[in-house]
Amino acid sequence: MPFEIRVLGDPVLRQTAAAIEEIDGRIAQMVTDLVPAMYQAEGIGLAAPQVGIQKRLFVYDIGEGPEVLINPEILESHGEWVFEEGCLSVPGMSFEIVRPKEIHIIGRNLDGSEVSIEADELLSRLFQHELDHLDGVLLLDHLDKPERKAALRQWREMRSPISDGGDLRDPTSLLP
Repeated sequence: MPFEIRVLGDPVLRQTAAAIEEIDGRIAQMVTDLVPAMYQAEGIGLAAPQVGIQKRLFVYDIGEGPEVLINPEILESHGEWVFEEGCLSVPGMSFEIVRPKEIHIIGRNLDGSEVSIEADELLSRLFQHELDHLDGVLLLDHLDKPERKAALRQWREMRSPISDGGDLRDPTSLLP
């Protein structure tokens, strides 16, 4: 089943995802379907809410093959790391975001076994970013007020039909 990635403005991205009570065939199929969606979008992670599924799981691949974390939870975090971060739900934009450099995260895999990972730098950032999606938090929420305001203005300009040469007063100008 092909998934469409939801973008900024879609209310589903602001909702807290529900914990997964039972890891069954439906969850396995969801993971199977999420992985190609992540690759097609050229991402390194994709949370279920980004495709409209309000479940606490995400898939990721930092070059070692696809993995999944179900019901993830950060137990510890240390340090600070500033890095340019983008998001599949805010395409075409990226921002310098400060996050903890190292985290200890736990969750479950598709077999239901507990997974415990000590992550730093990119992997740590990836986990924190995807966990944000599970909590209804977006990349822009990590910006200060003036930066967020400028980013939203830029987003509206990028998404406006006028920026594609169309005229909102004349809908026929949007036709090819």
